[in-house]
Amino acid sequence: MNGAPFLLIDAGNSRIKWALVQADGTHTHAGAFAHGGKGEAALATPDWSQLPHPASAWLSNVAGATVGERLDALLDAHWPALPRTTIRACAQQCGVTNGYTTPAALGSDRWAGLIGAHAAFPGEPLLIATFGTATTLEALRADGQFVGGLIAPGWSLMMRSLGEHTAQLPTLDARAARGLLTPAGDNGVGQSGEPQTGSERRGPFFATDTPRSLSAGCALAQAGLIERMWHDLQAAWEGPVRLVVGGGAADEVTAALKLPHTRHDSLVLSGLALIAAEATAPAHHAGSRA
Repeated sequence: MNGAPFLLIDAGNSRIKWALVQADGTHTHAGAFAHGGKGEAALATPDWSQLPHPASAWLSNVAGATVGERLDALLDAHWPALPRTTIRACAQQCGVTNGYTTPAALGSDRWAGLIGAHAAFPGEPLLIATFGTATTLEALRADGQFVGGLIAPGWSLMMRSLGEHTAQLPTLDARAARGLLTPAGDNGVGQSGEPQTGSERRGPFFATDTPRSLSAGCALAQAGLIERMWHDLQAAWEGPVRLVVGGGAADEVTAALKLPHTRHDSLVLSGLALIAAEATAPAHHAGSRA
Protein backbone atom coordinates (compact mmCIF):
# COMPACT_ATOMS: atom_id res chain seq x y z
CA MET A 1 0.00 0.00 0.00
CA ASN A 2 1.18 3.51 -0.82
CA GLY A 3 -0.96 5.24 1.80
CA ALA A 4 -3.79 6.06 -0.60
CA PRO A 5 -7.29 5.36 0.74
CA PHE A 6 -9.76 2.65 -0.21
CA LEU A 7 -12.99 3.59 -1.97
CA LEU A 8 -15.78 1.49 -0.48
CA ILE A 9 -19.14 1.08 -2.23
CA ASP A 10 -22.25 -0.57 -0.77
CA ALA A 11 -24.78 -0.92 -3.61
CA GLY A 12 -28.14 -1.90 -2.14
CA ASN A 13 -31.52 -2.26 -3.78
CA SER A 14 -32.68 1.26 -2.90
CA ARG A 15 -29.52 3.34 -2.70
CA ILE A 16 -25.75 3.28 -2.90
CA LYS A 17 -23.55 4.28 0.04
CA TRP A 18 -19.86 4.99 -0.32
CA ALA A 19 -16.89 6.05 1.77
CA LEU A 20 -13.23 6.86 1.34
CA VAL A 21 -11.32 5.14 4.14
CA GLN A 22 -7.68 5.02 5.13
CA ALA A 23 -6.01 1.67 5.78
CA ASP A 24 -6.34 2.27 9.55
CA GLY A 25 -10.13 2.59 9.17
CA THR A 26 -10.34 6.38 9.34
CA HIS A 27 -13.20 7.72 7.19
CA THR A 28 -12.28 10.88 5.31
CA HIS A 29 -15.24 11.24 2.93
CA ALA A 30 -18.66 9.58 2.69
CA GLY A 31 -21.99 9.93 0.95
CA ALA A 32 -24.96 8.19 -0.62
CA PHE A 33 -27.06 8.44 -3.74
CA ALA A 34 -30.33 6.83 -4.69
CA HIS A 35 -31.36 4.70 -7.60
CA GLY A 36 -33.70 6.51 -9.97
CA GLY A 37 -36.00 5.11 -12.61
CA LYS A 38 -35.10 2.91 -15.53
CA GLY A 39 -32.74 3.99 -18.29
CA GLU A 40 -29.94 6.50 -18.06
CA ALA A 41 -31.30 8.09 -14.88
CA ALA A 42 -31.22 4.81 -12.98
CA LEU A 43 -27.90 5.65 -11.35
CA ALA A 44 -27.31 9.14 -10.01
CA THR A 45 -23.84 10.63 -10.34
CA PRO A 46 -22.05 11.56 -7.10
CA ASP A 47 -19.54 14.39 -7.14
CA TRP A 48 -16.21 12.65 -6.73
CA SER A 49 -14.24 15.32 -8.60
CA GLN A 50 -12.51 16.64 -5.48
CA LEU A 51 -11.70 13.28 -3.90
CA PRO A 52 -8.11 12.12 -3.56
CA HIS A 53 -7.16 9.26 -5.87
CA PRO A 54 -7.96 5.95 -4.13
CA ALA A 55 -5.60 2.99 -4.23
CA SER A 56 -8.45 0.61 -5.06
CA ALA A 57 -12.21 0.20 -4.92
CA TRP A 58 -14.01 -2.47 -2.90
CA LEU A 59 -17.65 -3.12 -3.68
CA SER A 60 -20.61 -5.02 -2.30
CA ASN A 61 -23.33 -5.11 -4.96
CA VAL A 62 -26.69 -6.76 -4.36
CA ALA A 63 -28.49 -4.53 -6.87
CA GLY A 64 -27.69 -6.61 -9.95
CA ALA A 65 -25.46 -6.72 -12.99
CA THR A 66 -26.79 -3.53 -14.59
CA VAL A 67 -25.94 -1.48 -11.52
CA GLY A 68 -22.54 -3.17 -11.44
CA GLU A 69 -21.87 -2.08 -15.02
CA ARG A 70 -22.90 1.48 -14.26
CA LEU A 71 -20.65 1.55 -11.21
CA ASP A 72 -17.76 0.33 -13.36
CA ALA A 73 -18.46 3.13 -15.84
CA LEU A 74 -18.64 5.68 -13.01
CA LEU A 75 -15.31 4.52 -11.61
CA ASP A 76 -13.69 4.55 -15.05
CA ALA A 77 -14.92 8.09 -15.65
CA HIS A 78 -13.13 9.33 -12.54
CA TRP A 79 -10.19 6.95 -12.21
CA PRO A 80 -9.51 4.91 -15.35
CA ALA A 81 -8.07 1.45 -14.67
CA LEU A 82 -8.61 1.78 -10.91
CA PRO A 83 -8.20 -1.69 -9.36
CA ARG A 84 -11.49 -2.90 -7.98
CA THR A 85 -12.84 -5.93 -6.19
CA THR A 86 -16.48 -6.94 -5.90
CA ILE A 87 -16.55 -9.05 -2.77
CA ARG A 88 -18.26 -12.40 -2.34
CA ALA A 89 -19.02 -14.26 0.86
CA CYS A 90 -16.58 -17.03 1.65
CA ALA A 91 -16.07 -19.69 4.31
CA GLN A 92 -14.00 -17.53 6.67
CA GLN A 93 -12.72 -13.95 6.65
CA CYS A 94 -11.68 -11.25 9.10
CA GLY A 95 -12.50 -13.39 12.13
CA VAL A 96 -15.98 -14.44 10.96
CA THR A 97 -16.88 -18.02 10.02
CA ASN A 98 -19.74 -18.51 7.56
CA GLY A 99 -22.35 -21.04 8.68
CA TYR A 100 -24.23 -21.13 5.37
CA THR A 101 -24.40 -24.55 3.73
CA THR A 102 -23.07 -22.91 0.57
CA PRO A 103 -21.00 -19.98 1.92
CA ALA A 104 -20.89 -18.08 -1.40
CA ALA A 105 -24.72 -17.99 -1.51
CA LEU A 106 -24.82 -15.52 1.38
CA GLY A 107 -25.36 -11.96 0.15
CA SER A 108 -22.22 -9.85 0.04
CA ASP A 109 -23.90 -7.08 2.04
CA ARG A 110 -24.85 -9.49 4.79
CA TRP A 111 -21.33 -10.95 4.83
CA ALA A 112 -19.63 -7.55 5.04
CA GLY A 113 -22.15 -6.50 7.70
CA LEU A 114 -21.32 -9.53 9.82
CA ILE A 115 -17.62 -8.71 9.60
CA GLY A 116 -18.30 -5.09 10.50
CA ALA A 117 -20.50 -6.07 13.46
CA HIS A 118 -18.02 -8.60 14.84
CA ALA A 119 -15.34 -5.91 14.83
CA ALA A 120 -17.61 -3.22 16.28
CA PHE A 121 -18.81 -5.40 19.18
CA PRO A 122 -15.94 -7.84 19.84
CA GLY A 123 -16.62 -10.75 22.17
CA GLU A 124 -20.39 -10.21 22.18
CA PRO A 125 -23.14 -12.47 20.82
CA LEU A 126 -25.23 -10.46 18.38
CA LEU A 127 -28.55 -10.40 16.61
CA ILE A 128 -28.16 -8.04 13.66
CA ALA A 129 -31.35 -6.63 12.12
CA THR A 130 -31.14 -4.62 8.91
CA PHE A 131 -34.28 -2.87 7.68
CA GLY A 132 -33.97 -2.21 3.97
CA THR A 133 -35.95 -3.36 0.94
CA ALA A 134 -35.77 -6.70 2.73
CA THR A 135 -35.46 -7.18 6.46
CA THR A 136 -32.59 -9.49 7.34
CA LEU A 137 -31.61 -11.06 10.65
CA GLU A 138 -28.21 -12.57 11.39
CA ALA A 139 -27.23 -14.55 14.49
CA LEU A 140 -23.53 -14.14 15.26
CA ARG A 141 -21.80 -15.85 18.17
CA ALA A 142 -19.22 -14.04 20.25
CA ASP A 143 -16.43 -16.08 18.63
CA GLY A 144 -17.41 -14.90 15.14
CA GLN A 145 -19.44 -17.97 14.12
CA PHE A 146 -22.37 -16.93 11.93
CA VAL A 147 -24.97 -19.58 12.69
CA GLY A 148 -27.64 -18.47 10.22
CA GLY A 149 -30.20 -15.82 9.40
CA LEU A 150 -33.66 -14.92 8.20
CA ILE A 151 -34.98 -12.82 5.31
CA ALA A 152 -38.42 -11.19 5.28
CA PRO A 153 -40.08 -8.44 3.24
CA GLY A 154 -39.09 -5.01 4.46
CA TRP A 155 -41.51 -2.51 5.98
CA SER A 156 -42.01 -0.56 2.74
CA LEU A 157 -42.18 -3.71 0.62
CA MET A 158 -44.87 -5.15 2.90
CA MET A 159 -47.01 -2.05 2.46
CA ARG A 160 -46.48 -1.90 -1.30
CA SER A 161 -47.31 -5.57 -1.72
CA LEU A 162 -50.60 -5.17 0.15
CA GLY A 163 -51.54 -2.21 -2.01
CA GLU A 164 -50.67 -3.97 -5.25
CA HIS A 165 -52.42 -7.25 -4.46
CA THR A 166 -55.62 -6.13 -2.74
CA ALA A 167 -58.43 -4.27 -4.45
CA GLN A 168 -59.35 -1.76 -1.76
CA LEU A 169 -56.05 -0.94 -0.04
CA PRO A 170 -53.88 2.02 -1.02
CA THR A 171 -50.28 1.53 -2.16
CA LEU A 172 -48.06 3.29 0.38
CA ASP A 173 -44.37 3.93 0.06
CA ALA A 174 -42.05 4.76 2.93
CA ARG A 175 -42.20 8.51 2.34
CA ALA A 176 -46.00 8.57 2.49
CA ALA A 177 -46.19 6.23 5.48
CA ARG A 178 -43.52 7.66 7.77
CA GLY A 179 -45.74 10.26 9.37
CA LEU A 180 -48.54 7.79 9.95
CA LEU A 181 -46.98 5.80 12.79
CA THR A 182 -47.83 8.56 15.29
CA PRO A 183 -51.54 8.68 16.15
CA ALA A 184 -53.41 11.81 15.09
CA GLY A 185 -52.94 14.47 17.76
CA ASP A 186 -49.76 12.84 19.15
CA ASN A 187 -46.72 14.83 18.06
CA GLY A 188 -44.28 12.47 19.75
CA VAL A 189 -43.45 14.94 22.54
CA GLY A 190 -44.35 14.23 26.15
CA GLN A 191 -46.08 16.60 28.56
CA SER A 192 -42.68 17.79 29.78
CA GLY A 193 -41.77 18.86 26.25
CA GLU A 194 -38.94 16.33 26.08
CA PRO A 195 -38.79 13.64 23.35
CA GLN A 196 -40.18 10.35 24.61
CA THR A 197 -38.32 7.07 24.54
CA GLY A 198 -39.62 4.06 22.64
CA SER A 199 -41.17 2.58 25.79
CA GLU A 200 -42.91 5.89 26.64
CA ARG A 201 -44.17 6.65 23.15
CA ARG A 202 -47.49 5.17 22.17
CA GLY A 203 -45.88 3.84 19.01
CA PRO A 204 -47.94 1.92 16.44
CA PHE A 205 -51.53 1.60 17.53
CA PHE A 206 -55.01 0.37 16.65
CA ALA A 207 -55.69 2.85 13.88
CA THR A 208 -58.91 4.48 12.75
CA ASP A 209 -58.05 4.93 9.07
CA THR A 210 -56.68 2.60 6.42
CA PRO A 211 -53.29 4.23 5.70
CA ARG A 212 -52.40 4.25 9.40
CA SER A 213 -53.63 0.67 9.75
CA LEU A 214 -51.24 -0.38 6.98
CA SER A 215 -48.25 1.57 8.24
CA ALA A 216 -48.62 0.47 11.86
CA GLY A 217 -49.53 -3.13 11.05
CA CYS A 218 -46.45 -3.61 8.89
CA ALA A 219 -44.18 -1.94 11.45
CA LEU A 220 -45.52 -4.18 14.19
CA ALA A 221 -45.07 -7.26 12.00
CA GLN A 222 -41.39 -6.33 11.66
CA ALA A 223 -41.03 -5.67 15.37
CA GLY A 224 -42.74 -8.94 16.30
CA LEU A 225 -40.31 -10.93 14.17
CA ILE A 226 -37.31 -9.25 15.79
CA GLU A 227 -38.63 -9.66 19.32
CA ARG A 228 -39.46 -13.36 18.79
CA MET A 229 -36.02 -14.19 17.43
CA TRP A 230 -34.20 -12.14 20.07
CA HIS A 231 -35.98 -13.97 22.88
CA ASP A 232 -35.41 -17.35 21.20
CA LEU A 233 -31.72 -16.62 20.67
CA GLN A 234 -31.19 -15.55 24.27
CA ALA A 235 -32.86 -18.75 25.45
CA ALA A 236 -30.79 -20.92 23.09
CA TRP A 237 -27.50 -19.24 23.98
CA GLU A 238 -28.41 -18.90 27.67
CA GLY A 239 -27.24 -15.35 28.00
CA PRO A 240 -27.70 -11.76 26.86
CA VAL A 241 -27.59 -10.97 23.15
CA ARG A 242 -26.99 -7.48 21.81
CA LEU A 243 -29.54 -6.41 19.20
CA VAL A 244 -27.87 -4.24 16.55
CA VAL A 245 -30.15 -2.43 14.10
CA GLY A 246 -29.67 -0.37 10.95
CA GLY A 247 -31.07 0.40 7.53
CA GLY A 248 -33.42 2.88 5.91
CA ALA A 249 -36.53 1.82 7.86
CA ALA A 250 -34.81 1.45 11.23
CA ASP A 251 -36.50 4.51 12.73
CA GLU A 252 -39.97 3.22 11.89
CA VAL A 253 -39.42 -0.35 13.07
CA THR A 254 -37.51 0.51 16.25
CA ALA A 255 -40.37 2.84 17.24
CA ALA A 256 -42.43 -0.33 17.56
CA LEU A 257 -39.74 -2.41 19.30
CA LYS A 258 -39.90 -3.13 23.01
CA LEU A 259 -36.29 -4.28 23.23
CA PRO A 260 -32.99 -2.56 24.02
CA HIS A 261 -31.05 -2.06 20.82
CA THR A 262 -27.94 -0.41 19.39
CA ARG A 263 -28.07 1.60 16.15
CA HIS A 264 -25.28 1.14 13.60
CA ASP A 265 -25.84 2.23 10.02
CA SER A 266 -22.38 1.57 8.53
CA LEU A 267 -21.78 -2.12 9.16
CA VAL A 268 -21.38 -3.00 5.47
CA LEU A 269 -18.88 -0.21 4.79
CA SER A 270 -17.02 -1.08 7.99
CA GLY A 271 -16.81 -4.70 6.89
CA LEU A 272 -15.61 -3.70 3.42
CA ALA A 273 -12.84 -1.64 5.02
CA LEU A 274 -11.69 -4.64 7.06
CA ILE A 275 -11.80 -6.94 4.03
CA ALA A 276 -9.76 -4.45 2.00
CA ALA A 277 -7.22 -3.94 4.77
CA GLU A 278 -6.77 -7.68 5.29
CA ALA A 279 -6.43 -8.39 1.57
CA THR A 280 -3.80 -5.69 1.04
CA ALA A 281 -1.78 -6.24 4.23
CA PRO A 282 1.90 -7.12 3.59
CA ALA A 283 1.62 -10.34 5.61
CA HIS A 284 -1.33 -11.43 3.48
CA HIS A 285 0.65 -10.91 0.28
CA ALA A 286 3.65 -12.75 1.70
CA GLY A 287 1.43 -15.67 2.67
CA SER A 288 -0.16 -15.67 -0.78
CA ARG A 289 3.25 -15.94 -2.50
CA ALA A 290 4.46 -18.73 -0.26
